[in-house]
Amino acid sequence: MPEPIDISPNEDNGVLKEILQEGQGDEYPPPGSKVKVHYTGTLTDGTKFDSSRDRNEPFEFDLGKGSVIKAWDIGVATMKKGERAMLTCASEYAYGKSGSGPTIPPDATLKFDVEVIGWKCEDISPKKDGSIERQLITAGEGYTYPNDGATVEVSLVGKHDGKEFDVRDVTFTVGEGSEQNVILGIDKAIEKFKKGETSKLIIKPHYAFGSQGSTEFNIPPNATVEYTVTLKEFERVKESWALDTKERVEQAKIFKEKGTGYFKVSKFKLAIKMYKKIIDYLDSQKDDDLQKEIDALILAAHLNLSLCYLKIEDNFEAKTSATAALAIDADNVKALFRRGQALLKLGEPKDASNDFSQCLKLDPENSAAKTQQALCAKTLKEQLQREKKVYANMFDKFAKMDAQREEIEKKKEPNVMSSVGEWGKEDREREPSEFEKENPNILLLNGSGEFKDM
Repeated sequence: MPEPIDISPNEDNGVLKEILQEGQGDEYPPPGSKVKVHYTGTLTDGTKFDSSRDRNEPFEFDLGKGSVIKAWDIGVATMKKGERAMLTCASEYAYGKSGSGPTIPPDATLKFDVEVIGWKCEDISPKKDGSIERQLITAGEGYTYPNDGATVEVSLVGKHDGKEFDVRDVTFTVGEGSEQNVILGIDKAIEKFKKGETSKLIIKPHYAFGSQGSTEFNIPPNATVEYTVTLKEFERVKESWALDTKERVEQAKIFKEKGTGYFKVSKFKLAIKMYKKIIDYLDSQKDDDLQKEIDALILAAHLNLSLCYLKIEDNFEAKTSATAALAIDADNVKALFRRGQALLKLGEPKDASNDFSQCLKLDPENSAAKTQQALCAKTLKEQLQREKKVYANMFDKFAKMDAQREEIEKKKEPNVMSSVGEWGKEDREREPSEFEKENPNILLLNGSGEFKDM
């Protein structure tokens, strides 16, 4: 059996490791990964104070995040899958002078028999659904990260089925990576990188090339890809809270210009992002000297958002944005027209017609509004015809039911019992009519001569 070795960073014998069972492969769990282990903890005199094996429940924790004692973050990071080792942990790497509850005394040296069952890479996807996983290769430096809008310089090596397909250095704006053909998974992940960091990213289709794949890179549909990414340099943008009102207005103008550029080349989702930023930056701002400019920018943002949403057929959001624009300018023809379009597509032609009518009051020569108004009238007429047909069928059914009632009354025997509405023998034993067979839930006579719904 190998001799225990000192694996403490300061080489102070704070964490000694003795391998009890060799592991598999040559990989170690990276920082941030979720590691699954079995363990038994004892004092130096052999007293057992805890064991996952006794509970038959493996223990999971995030490596390197300080969620366990320091000795574990150090020791488990040196273990391969399937490896079993004895970690002897000095008190300053365990529970220190305070100990832990009644089982671990102050200043106690602890021994842990640990077996690494396996691990999962760190999940850094926005919804924590495993769609973007990170395996740290080289830790970065400092304490800051790129933010949305930051300029980043990265090195990329993309692989699929073991073959490299995208090897390059590229500079892009965080949140707008698609402009440089950078997939969304990298654009999202880079906000969690430090300068100088190199990590392997496992990216599921939704954040990679989706159901379409990529003909340029020869990536099939619904493919999971792997990228090794190094963040070489980055320059953060000032957060909105750090800007005064004048600076916010200037930044909003830049967003508007970018949004218009994206709209012109049909990149509607990026345009939407830019217009939303205008609202985020300015919505709470009040300034007597700049208020007209602020209101004009917010109005333009809502109007442009409504148009973008119509382009991607998100009609509910188109209606919402147009309504927000009308809250600023109730007689805005563009807002009325776009809300009318959204309402018509949402199946609300009457409300849409009201908006187009208001458009024409404000701009009688608006040919587009006239066309849409005519379409509303046609849609309303078709709706009315469908409703008439439904009601006509309903009335026909009621008429047949009335005729059936009369037929039942005519067939009754004119005896005393029948005259007070009781069933005669023939009524009880007769075959149901064709109408009754077709309509088993029609109203039937009850014992008092009244009809009841079965």
